Amino acid sequence: MKRLWQNIGWLLTGRGFNAVMSLVYLALATRTLGLEGFGYFAIIVALGQAVTGLANFQTWQFVVRWGANGDGPAPATGFAIALDMLSVFVGTIAAAILVWTAPLWLPLPQDLLWLTFGYCVVSLLSIRTTPIGLLRLHFEFKKATAAEAVQPLIRAVGAVLAWQFMPTVTGFILAWAASEVCVAIALWWVAARHEKIDLSHISLRTIPRKHRDAWRFVMSTNLTGSLNIAAKQVMILLVGSLGGEELAGGFRVASQLGQALVQLAQTVSKAIYPELVHAKEEAMLMARRMANIALIGGVLAVLVAIFGGRWGLEIIAGDEFSGFYWAMVILAIAGAVELVGASLESLLVSAGKAHTAFIVRAVPTLLALVLLDTAIDWNGAKGAAFAVLGSSSLAVIGFYVAIINMQQIRITVSPDEPLPETPPETPPKAKQN
Repeated sequence: MKRLWQNIGWLLTGRGFNAVMSLVYLALATRTLGLEGFGYFAIIVALGQAVTGLANFQTWQFVVRWGANGDGPAPATGFAIALDMLSVFVGTIAAAILVWTAPLWLPLPQDLLWLTFGYCVVSLLSIRTTPIGLLRLHFEFKKATAAEAVQPLIRAVGAVLAWQFMPTVTGFILAWAASEVCVAIALWWVAARHEKIDLSHISLRTIPRKHRDAWRFVMSTNLTGSLNIAAKQVMILLVGSLGGEELAGGFRVASQLGQALVQLAQTVSKAIYPELVHAKEEAMLMARRMANIALIGGVLAVLVAIFGGRWGLEIIAGDEFSGFYWAMVILAIAGAVELVGASLESLLVSAGKAHTAFIVRAVPTLLALVLLDTAIDWNGAKGAAFAVLGSSSLAVIGFYVAIINMQQIRITVSPDEPLPETPPETPPKAKQN
């Protein structure tokens, strides 16, 4: 628990720095581009991150899982890099198709399509979950935090340069693309200094040959990660498709401010997962403690959103975005729910139940996406926010139920006292004539 709190402390330090920098570039982007221009910006960023997230495998979990279980970092890293290369190939094809068809379903002007495709490709080439996994495998959260701080710093500097010299959607997208490239280089450099990257181990066969459940774990974690992307980036894309670029821009601002807790939940999940893998006997107790602490933090954050959210929206984004206050509050509540569920989801994945976590997350997420059109027609951005809240609540309830069932199965299969031996069956009596 001491090491866990140290790791969370480093991650929260990085998250705090990211939050401060995000206020800088969010304020510059919203005030410079306005509601419509920021809507285009939000759609392009969401499309790039959605393509990358859907194509990307959660390779950091593979490095931690198999690197810590006797295989060593080299084979696990080689497998992860091979999956990253596959992600870039598949993602580029998907990006080309989505951008080519974008005018049919997204409110994007023709002159921004090539910019959108370029941002998608840069995001794919900047996939960095493998070096993050190497650093977390050795509990080097301090180094990972320092390297990841490059991204918000470059974004903030780039936003200032765009505001000064290129105050357009293109200028801010270039700043975001530069930050993706720089943080990927920083993480690979730090990871390579700590652990030698042996390219001869790049293979899609070595790990699956040793572990029969490897591909099932890969697909389960990939689909779970894809659902997390769908819950955020695809949601923004659909809001833009159904409600227009202005609604997408406002929803993006409300989501970034209100769902800061979701990022905090991801931070807790990233810190606790390696600990749960290494400390299997105390995993349940550790997850329970983190959930209780998260509940307190979530309640406090929701109160801050209720009493200070409107002022924050007006100060950061301007009066034009103040109408999205209630959407931000609802999304803050959804973030608090996700914060409580972060340790529960990590517990399921660390126990080899990634497929269960995926199913529990998939059903409410797909339900929210299906009902999104109705929700927007009912109450605009607030309706979309309620769809997110409902999805998060059902998922966390599902995680809790799955863990309870998992405990009952363990008690049934492994009782405290040995089961009495079953007496041999008595042969049936011969039939009498």
